[in-house]
Amino acid sequence: MLGFLLRRFALVLPTFLGITVLAFFLIRLAPGDPILVLAGERGVSPERYAELRELYGFDRPLIVQYLGYLGQVLQGDLGTSVVTRTPVLTEFLRLFPATIELGTVAIVVAVLLGIPAGVIAAVRRNSAYDYALMGTSLVGYSMPIFWWALLLILVFSVNLGWTPVAGRLGLAYNIVPVTGFVLVDTLLAGRPDAFRDALHHLILPAIALATIPLAVIARMTRSSMLEVLGEDYVRTARAKGLSPVRVIIRHALRNALIPVVTVIGLQVSVLLTGAILTETIFSWPGIGKWLLESVHRRDYPAVQGGVLLVATVVIAVNTLVDVLYAYINPRIRRH
Repeated sequence: MLGFLLRRFALVLPTFLGITVLAFFLIRLAPGDPILVLAGERGVSPERYAELRELYGFDRPLIVQYLGYLGQVLQGDLGTSVVTRTPVLTEFLRLFPATIELGTVAIVVAVLLGIPAGVIAAVRRNSAYDYALMGTSLVGYSMPIFWWALLLILVFSVNLGWTPVAGRLGLAYNIVPVTGFVLVDTLLAGRPDAFRDALHHLILPAIALATIPLAVIARMTRSSMLEVLGEDYVRTARAKGLSPVRVIIRHALRNALIPVVTVIGLQVSVLLTGAILTETIFSWPGIGKWLLESVHRRDYPAVQGGVLLVATVVIAVNTLVDVLYAYINPRIRRH
């Protein structure tokens, strides 16, 4: 097990360095000058322009800028936003709870609906249930998030008026943030009405964000269940006269969940990337919306730091999933 852990952790450092290279250079390929964006419509004199470029280090060669940036990162300094003059790490920590809250609700929805759908499709293989569920999951996986989110808003917010269009909480509620998680803060404040309102705001963004993970989990559950249902121990359990529900839940599903758990962990990256579009469409104040706005403003430190922090979260989760999978399945440790 120790050798497996060392091999996995040895891959983290080059991956992390590669992400710093991508985060640093890709934003600089985008058209636009951060100094001119910062100046806005007022413009800036050539003298002041040169001063600002020197102040932010944009006058130095790119490789020198990158090495300086890498040195800052290794010291735990992700820089300061050019626009807000706030440390990038501070902005990230302030907005990240909103993204975690949305992503957590989305993955819960995906798991609660995806696993039963996959089990039913596997048990009723080649039936109308199987075709309907897997066809729906294929459509959900293929559907662009931005189109699906706008369709949800049009139907449930505009036409039916059942859900709010945007935001995390209604303007009528003034809840002092304690944890950054609105659902938790409203309960801590003793405001069940505000909690219901916050949950109401979460419905559409969570559904939009959960669609792709739900489809992946459902299809993986079906595939894993079909493989397990043909095993000898399942046939033995049936021969002993155990009820079909007990055979499916206790014997088949329990063993089929190993690859499904891995897929659920890998969906974290899908949730974080999908959050950029989802948060923008629903005006959800999380890191996805913040990163997109930072790209528009050519806020190099914010984009670099934000991408690096998001990638670090994804790497950490994927590494944890690998470790858990190796713990569950000892055969993986030898590879």
